[in-house]
Amino acid sequence: MSISSSVELLSCNSCSGNSQTASLVISRGNPFSSLMLIGEAPGATEEKLLRPFVGRSGKLLNNLLKEAGFDYEHDVYICNLIKSRPPNNRLPTQEEIALHLPWLYQQIKIINPLIIVLIGSTASRAILGLKSKISELRGTWHNWNGFYVRPIFHPSYLLRNPSRSIGRPYELTCIDLIEVKKKLTELSSFTKKPKSIFSANTTS
Repeated sequence: MSISSSVELLSCNSCSGNSQTASLVISRGNPFSSLMLIGEAPGATEEKLLRPFVGRSGKLLNNLLKEAGFDYEHDVYICNLIKSRPPNNRLPTQEEIALHLPWLYQQIKIINPLIIVLIGSTASRAILGLKSKISELRGTWHNWNGFYVRPIFHPSYLLRNPSRSIGRPYELTCIDLIEVKKKLTELSSFTKKPKSIFSANTTS
């Protein structure tokens, strides 16, 4: 079963806030990529275009990836923790996260990337099962179910903190993505992707 057909089975009334099925925002980028980026949830622009990270945050993310040496159309696969927009762009509830996690796990299982980048605190906490602040999680590698995982600041946070001075969030995010590029080059020396211990039934 493909990613699209799997996720399209999800009827998300809790996120839409009404009895109608919510619009599902599945992914953008290359499904054969070795690098997977996971954000929080789609916003209004993403819901309209049915693609994640296509608004202001998405444009900034594209620029960050480009600065790190990635082709954001071909070198990455981008999706969200939550596949439909929570009302008024609020933070996803724990119930919504629990509802959507199985579909995210299915995406990860199908893509089987070498590296996963978690964008922002919501995605990082939900996947890693940690309550630490994103400022404490970023800048380090985490081993999650056999995958190399790197949390980074969310582009929306960088838009609110636009300084590019040394040590500020923008510069730290650039450093993180450069480290991701280095690690990916190192891991790509293998002839094929290593098997992970990931299971679609993972709950932590």
